[in-house]
Amino acid sequence: MQLSDNPTIKNEVNIYIFNKIDKKDSSKNIVDNQFNNLDYNNLELNRLSYEKALDIDKRTYFQYYISLLKMKHLLLFSFYPNMDYNSRIIKIFLFFFFFSEHFTINAIFYTDSTMHEIYEDKGSFNFIYKIPQILYSSIISAVLSSIIKYFSLSERNIIQVKEEKKKNNKNIFEKIKNLIEILKMKFAIFFVISCILLLIFWYYITCFWGIYKNTQSHLIKDSLISFLMSLIYPFATFLLPGIFRILSLKVKNKDKKLLYKFSQLIEYI
Repeated sequence: MQLSDNPTIKNEVNIYIFNKIDKKDSSKNIVDNQFNNLDYNNLELNRLSYEKALDIDKRTYFQYYISLLKMKHLLLFSFYPNMDYNSRIIKIFLFFFFFSEHFTINAIFYTDSTMHEIYEDKGSFNFIYKIPQILYSSIISAVLSSIIKYFSLSERNIIQVKEEKKKNNKNIFEKIKNLIEILKMKFAIFFVISCILLLIFWYYITCFWGIYKNTQSHLIKDSLISFLMSLIYPFATFLLPGIFRILSLKVKNKDKKLLYKFSQLIEYI
């Protein structure tokens, strides 16, 4: 089985696997060279242990901040070329999927009380009244998005194999073989779940618009505000991890190591 046969991984990893895992030393050399030529990307640098980060990670605060935006900001993650090990097609798909997710979840929050409020306001858009609804829908969307990303993104799995290669693990070829199987299973689950959810989204929105024709503009405004909030707030939240990380890497001591661990924790959150 060849890793290059899987189009979702081929362009992201750029390594070649032999026709049979245990056949020919020359094939092993190809894999060795390709793995050794792969530099640290942003995720790998951010996951380094404190001791390794002191020696390897020489980024400034601004460079680290930009790395977080590239990895976690939906718009940049989906469309900005980045040196990661995720499928470019899947990343673009996720952007539009998450927008439809925001749209549907906002529609779910349109209850009888919401309709009554719209009637009381004579159809005008009451932003203050909609704030809780927008916040709740944003939180639910973030949780659902995390689950979808787990099954759709391959970077963390591939990095695990790279780390095993750097440790000169003798079973590296078995690890690669397992990686292929794991990614096949994850992608299969992802496509099944995403297709089912998209059908549910389509059905619910179609019914909603058919029944509540006079609230369509309200739903569009709520969804756009909710989605834009999810694109704006990372610019502020990503400022915090770098403060602790860069400070901790200036001097090597136990207290600074705790700061480093804390920065990794809030980065993950």
